[in-house]
Amino acid sequence: MSDTLLEISGLRGGYGAVEVLRGVDLDIASGEIVALLGSNGVGKTTLSSILTGLVSCWGGAIRFKGREIQKLSPRAIIDMGLIHVPEGRHIFPNLSVRENLELGSYRRGRANRAKNMEHVVSVFPRLSERFDQKAGTLSGGEQQMLAIGRGMMAEPELLILDEPSIGLSPLLVEEMFELITTLNGEGLTILLVEQNVLQSMEIANRAFVMENGAITLSGTSAELMDDPELQRSYLGLV
Repeated sequence: MSDTLLEISGLRGGYGAVEVLRGVDLDIASGEIVALLGSNGVGKTTLSSILTGLVSCWGGAIRFKGREIQKLSPRAIIDMGLIHVPEGRHIFPNLSVRENLELGSYRRGRANRAKNMEHVVSVFPRLSERFDQKAGTLSGGEQQMLAIGRGMMAEPELLILDEPSIGLSPLLVEEMFELITTLNGEGLTILLVEQNVLQSMEIANRAFVMENGAITLSGTSAELMDDPELQRSYLGLV
């Protein structure tokens, strides 16, 4: 497709002698929410880590904005606008909310820091109420908002959200998915890496299902919701 922002072809990778990804193909068009779905341990986080240069690529190609990035450093990938909000949030607990957000623009977006900060707190108003509070004292939901807000400070062109709903109450999960929809409505392209199949499919344009390091199903959310294999394996409906 002509507006493809990210294209992954034949991607392989792993740790030590263990191959985790076995020829993954995936693409994301500008302006989409694409969900990468699968249970724990199938390779979703490994894929995110390879995309951002934290884990080496063994084979295949990753093209972001038409440029191959699989051999670039994490810093170079960030500078291009591919930003990762990792699983587990990884905020700095002893720094304030404001300081955590400011660190998000350390590599990219520094010139527009004040403007971007205003945008973040307009999306997550609770953070403005806690600017001088240590991040480690926030609730789990607030910490997730902070992690996403920190990613937004880097002016992402593609934002990878890795398990943003993990550890949250059902009410906060609902709120988190609504916020993701809001960000996408503002034009942000999102790769949503999740185990929460139903709610991810409700907001995603397309989805890819991963099992054992390979993509086993892909299509629009509507197509996959009608797929008997997805219903049997992930939703327990048939």
